[in-house]
Amino acid sequence: MPTKNQNIENNFPIVCVGGSAGGLDAYIRLLRHLPADLGVAIVIVNHLRTVATLLHEILPQHTKMPVELIQDKLDVKPNHVFIIPEKRDLHVIDKEFRLKPISKPWGWPNVITVFMRSLAENWDGQLISVIVSGYDGDGADALCEMKEVGGITIAQKPDTADQPDMPETAIASGCVDFVLSPEDIALEIKKIVLAV
Repeated sequence: MPTKNQNIENNFPIVCVGGSAGGLDAYIRLLRHLPADLGVAIVIVNHLRTVATLLHEILPQHTKMPVELIQDKLDVKPNHVFIIPEKRDLHVIDKEFRLKPISKPWGWPNVITVFMRSLAENWDGQLISVIVSGYDGDGADALCEMKEVGGITIAQKPDTADQPDMPETAIASGCVDFVLSPEDIALEIKKIVLAV
């Protein structure tokens, strides 16, 4: 019986928010409109190959949720915001984050696609994938896989993004459920989670 209860506790929703150039504005607008006690884990997968991320220092000013820079074997917890470190691929295995050396060190990274595929394979709870402002099209290749396992997919409305390439590529995949501003993405996440 304890094992069953433990599994129930671990089956909370994960929201993967993937972005790149211009993503900071979208992350802030999204987090400001998300309740801190919604029971979801927010994982921000931002492209950084060479410079260290500062998101774990900036974003606590815009949410009441704890914001953590991911370390290997860190437990996934609800009501937290997790930030991918630079130059790493991110996976979820046995309810923990696992970091690996970046698999595509040259050209445009595919860290969002890598993490979404890991979620689709390894996470039992509700999955919500969000693609926001950024160059190139990372994440788009995994959106259909997320939908196949029952996930919900959302793209930032391109005219609300500093760099619309990434949301536009996501929308072009044909596997996006909603196209919304960051504020409306937060409201939609709340609706999805509370409806389950």
